[in-house]
Amino acid sequence: MASLKELRLRINSVKTTRQITSAMKMVAAAKLRKAQQAILQLRPYAEEIHGLLSDVVSFSFEDIENDFFTERPVKNVLLVVITSNRGLCGAFNSNVEKKAVAIAEEYKNSGIQNIDIYAFGKRGAEGMQRRGFKVIKQNFEIFDNLTYENVSEITKEIEKLYSSGKYDKIEIVYNSFKNAATQILTSEQFLPVAKVEKKGKITGDFVYEPDFQTVLSRLVPEALTMQIFKALQDSYASEHGARMTAMHKATDNATELIHDLTLVYNKARQAAITKEIIEIVSGAEALNG
Repeated sequence: MASLKELRLRINSVKTTRQITSAMKMVAAAKLRKAQQAILQLRPYAEEIHGLLSDVVSFSFEDIENDFFTERPVKNVLLVVITSNRGLCGAFNSNVEKKAVAIAEEYKNSGIQNIDIYAFGKRGAEGMQRRGFKVIKQNFEIFDNLTYENVSEITKEIEKLYSSGKYDKIEIVYNSFKNAATQILTSEQFLPVAKVEKKGKITGDFVYEPDFQTVLSRLVPEALTMQIFKALQDSYASEHGARMTAMHKATDNATELIHDLTLVYNKARQAAITKEIIEIVSGAEALNG
């Protein structure tokens, strides 16, 4: 059994750890409120613009002349993996990595061997490199200033990788935010833009100003940027939710451990006191005898 001094030191150490995890939980909760508000406000617009793009493409009687709709034989695949820069958020990052690996394995089983990674977040970049994947680009700064303008520039960079022919298909892998305790692993096709089948018989005339191709050329980049922006916002909110939950559990575990250690300490202390009393009584009896 550990000595009383060792038990006191361990109890104090766990109390210090509990203070840290409790503080981290409160910080994550504060950041979560802001991130949750941002993603909940963004989702209706993101869904509306993708719905608008689907309607324009589905109901159009014209041929689509846009590189982002061009499907070609898939030989090179790029996975956009979105994780966090920091840990202490449970299985948040490892789940995304496992999902990306599973997708890559599916491609490899179908004969596609060249699969590269575009990583948002330090944890994902390091994790995918350890798993033997080539990370062509790492972006760690985007979460420091997550704005539409910054995401738009990054989206253009990713679009060029497709339009140049370097990659034939691009997918996004990330955690979608549901609530503070739940994140949904999500994978989406980014490029080529998936065509939606016509919803049925179309009646009436459709008028595009200035023309269909111009409308499409403006709508597609907007929809693609919004897709990346929404995925990043989703992941950012999910990260803080996962960290708050993890720190809440860690704080509860520390409290339980302190309780258990205190019981052990009190029992050991009582045993030491009893032993001392017995020694004193035995010594007194020896003197009197």
